[in-house]
Parts: sequence; structure tokens; C-alpha cells
Amino acid sequence: MSARERILGRLRTPGTAPEMPDVAGWYRARQRNETTPERITRLRAVLESVHAEVHETTDWPALLLQIATSKGLNNLLIGDNTPHGEHLASLAADKLTLIRYSEPIDGWRNRLFDEVDASLTLARSAIAETGTLILWPDASEPRTMSLVPPIHFALLDVNKIHADFDAAMRTENWQAGMPTNALLISGPSKTADIQQTLAYGAHGPRELVVLLCHTGVLS
Repeated sequence: MSARERILGRLRTPGTAPEMPDVAGWYRARQRNETTPERITRLRAVLESVHAEVHETTDWPALLLQIATSKGLNNLLIGDNTPHGEHLASLAADKLTLIRYSEPIDGWRNRLFDEVDASLTLARSAIAETGTLILWPDASEPRTMSLVPPIHFALLDVNKIHADFDAAMRTENWQAGMPTNALLISGPSKTADIQQTLAYGAHGPRELVVLLCHTGVLS
């Protein structure tokens, strides 16, 4: 029998489907019985190792405004009609100009790319193991907000930090429905040339500022 005949024979003969790997079991055997403070510590360590700026706070609007002032920011892009955006707007007054993402990008593309200093979005959750923020963009906070401005502020409730990727998917029941784009962000944008020289901000924000909120995002 030729090689061709053997291959065609295997294709034509129904075989037994291979056994699916027990992914959940693999993760269960290696799960960490961590407290929330321990997950915070792991998340911070990984994020900071890739040049993200991480702050813990019980008053995120005040801290954000303080950081914005220290960085010399003139404006901040916020989502349209988001609870955290409206909360910041009620407190910012004349301290920082807030720009709402309230119209299609085609009408203000040049302003977005050339004039916006930073953006603020809410992180759905995070993964301690890899130092990853999980964002689920929607019409109010499209993915452009976390990809275009040079500085990205991300709000994260510390109670939504998962130990690993499997825990995030299971706890949040991802199989029940996902957005068109799910973003996993592990530090500021970076790239390297053939000599492995890192450059930040080449394909997205050059700075990622994570605000770990201990009292709820709107507190």
C-alpha cells in the first residue's frame, strides 16, 4: 500500500475522537488559595515589572486629578454616559478638561489622535498571574479609548482580581456571551527592534496607569 493510499484510508475511515483535555482539572490542581491582598500584590508586581504605573486608592477621582496635574495633562477622554465618567465630571470642575466620546470617530479623528492627552476606562476585571487587565469595550467606551491616547488610566475594583485566566472565564461565565472585542492589556504598548531595544508607545499608549480601587469604583 502506498503512502497516498494509507493517508486516504485514514481520512475515509471514521476514527475515535481524541479525548478532550481536562483544562478545569489542570487549573484546579494548581490553584492558589489566595486572599484578595495576595492577589493585589501579585498583580502589582507583574504590572510594575512591565513599566505600568499602579496606585491603590480609596478616593480614585482625587488621585486621578493629582496624577493628571503631575503629568501636566490638559484634558482627559471619558466615555459617554458611564457612571464613573459622570462621577469624575461632577468633581473635576475646572481642574481638568473632560472630553466625552459622544460621536462617531470619523467626525473628530484628527482631534482624537492629535489633541487628546489621556483617557479613562473601566476594567471589567484582572488576572493576577499574568498582570493583565480585562476590558469589554462597548458603545460608551469603545476600544479606541484604550488604544489611541498616549496615556491610559484604568479603574479596577480590587475585588475583581482573579488568580488566573481560567478563573476569570469561569467566574464571569464568559461562555454566556462576549463582546465583539475583548481586550487583555498587560502593560503599556511596547515593541522591540531586531536588537531587542524596547520602545514604548509605538502601537498604543506609552503609559498605563492602573488605579486599584478599594472602596468600589464610584465611592
